[in-house]
Amino acid sequence: MRPSGRKTDQMRKVTFERNFSKHAEGSCLVKFGDTHVLCTASLEDKTPPWLRNTGKGWVTAEYGMLPRATGERMKREAAAGKQGGRTQEIQRLIGRSLRAVVDLKELGERQITLDCDVIQADGGTRTASITGAWIALYDCLKWMEARNMIKVERVLKDHIAAISCGIFASQPVIDLDYLEDSSAETDANFVMTGAGGIVEIQGTAEGTPFTDGEFAALMTLAKAGIAELVNMQKQAIAG
Repeated sequence: MRPSGRKTDQMRKVTFERNFSKHAEGSCLVKFGDTHVLCTASLEDKTPPWLRNTGKGWVTAEYGMLPRATGERMKREAAAGKQGGRTQEIQRLIGRSLRAVVDLKELGERQITLDCDVIQADGGTRTASITGAWIALYDCLKWMEARNMIKVERVLKDHIAAISCGIFASQPVIDLDYLEDSSAETDANFVMTGAGGIVEIQGTAEGTPFTDGEFAALMTLAKAGIAELVNMQKQAIAG
């Protein structure tokens, strides 16, 4: 039995609130159960130095957790003077995931930065960030299209979404909350496109190594969960 009472293939309640931020070109407050992440997309009319005069743009991401996103207050990384390794790893994952579905040539020599700020954490912050950041990116591109800067269908090639899966109490389960994640025997994150293409899989055995069969079961859960998330994204941008 899962601590939340959910079935093994049941995700937490997922919601998207678009246009949450007044000033950003695109924004989305995404909630995966009690994990809440504010994703904002900011457009700049410039590219990183290595892309200047190439005709290509760039999509990147930054990630952070507010001090009371967790049970005890965490120090701001700015106060420490540097980002932690976990933060850097997650924001690079978010950036890679979004670039996988963006035609950088069609974007032109511009940069879009996705800021993913965790307001409340209960497991799966990186997967919620990727899934919500796609909506913020979409709305930023729609903002650009309304100003005759780009055509969204040329720039954005597909949806992107992510979900966590793991082995908890010897059972493959989807969308781990903190209680499950902190004691899972295997923990994995899956990033996939709307068409079912695999962008990235991160998987770790926390104790006993997992088998081919267990990995296949996690993959099956992830595919179904991501298909459901993509449908939710479609409903959100249509509303």
